[in-house]
Amino acid sequence: MLKTLKDKKLKKSSSTNNINQKNIIVGLSGGVDSSLSAALLIEDGWNVEGFTLWLMKGEGSCCSEGLVDAAGLCEDLGIDHHIIDSREIFEREVINKTTEAYKKGFTPLPCSMCNKNVKFEEMLNFAIKKREFTYIATGHYARIKNASSSKIINSKDLKFRDFILLRGADKNKDQSYFLYSLSQEVLSRLILPLGELRKEETRQEALRLGLRTAEKPESQDLCLVEHYGSMQKFIDNHIEPKEGEIIHINGKVLGKHNGIQHFTVGQRKGLGIAWPEPLYVKTLDKQKNIVYVANRSDLYKKEALINSVNWVSIEEPQKQIEVEAQIRYRSPSVKGILIPEQNADNLTRSFKLIFKESQSSVTPGQAAVFYKGDILLGGGLIS
Repeated sequence: MLKTLKDKKLKKSSSTNNINQKNIIVGLSGGVDSSLSAALLIEDGWNVEGFTLWLMKGEGSCCSEGLVDAAGLCEDLGIDHHIIDSREIFEREVINKTTEAYKKGFTPLPCSMCNKNVKFEEMLNFAIKKREFTYIATGHYARIKNASSSKIINSKDLKFRDFILLRGADKNKDQSYFLYSLSQEVLSRLILPLGELRKEETRQEALRLGLRTAEKPESQDLCLVEHYGSMQKFIDNHIEPKEGEIIHINGKVLGKHNGIQHFTVGQRKGLGIAWPEPLYVKTLDKQKNIVYVANRSDLYKKEALINSVNWVSIEEPQKQIEVEAQIRYRSPSVKGILIPEQNADNLTRSFKLIFKESQSSVTPGQAAVFYKGDILLGGGLIS
């Protein structure tokens, strides 16, 4: 089947003028998802070239092993492969910003940082520079629709933009949460071949097409974890320890810690303290270097303030709207009301998110992403 794909690609390249071709670059990480995306596009008649970012030295799905597998796949498919050295921008936009967030007591979302400022930015810049490329593609499980040709929610409070981002058909694998920061320019050029597939179908299709990555194990999704072994080791490598106290919200000192960067709101395990019942991290005080802990019932909050909001599929709402908010990647969406608030500079806006039912572990630094059904409206950072 690989020979058939290669022959199809070569036949199309020799018989079609470049101006009329459906030219596309596919972001390849070396995994089965991006590999199948490239193969399906070739099968569908696209003129495909591979694109891989060199983000870090060493092992990891986005690094040496991934580069080798991506290069091998392109050779199998008979397509060109572009490797872009993005280590400097990755260091600046992901590693440094992740480190600074942990220092401030936040729990950052490196994948979202990378998507916004590295992966899609680099792909789009490459496509614009190489003018023959009209489209870009990735292996994310999400969907994009043209608003004018789609049946979208009829709401007088929402003004939809030209392109709308939706959850992937496989709700267990849906990755739209990590794409909330994408722009309309990116959506207008982005193709997501796996959006309608379930993960088991991806494996089946990869086997059908004889892809070398068909049975490759799943990555951990976070290249920092694969590179360093764990987020704990990443943190230890980038932030100096600083001893502080672990204090119950009733005021009792329960123990010591070696840095607030090792804790996240809602954390239960690894606190290193004794108490008659389970305790959880409630807040992190950067100024006093204190980790406050409490019973689970004390973690619930009715509202959160959301900053750095990007509206993906709709124009920024001028009054409150009802949303389904997802405050962690693996957490279910919950109903709430989003209320715009003018910031002091009168230019940027924060939004107050009021939950219909109080939520546990509302974590500063994580993304709050807003949906209407399957449509991703926008998202921002919990402050």
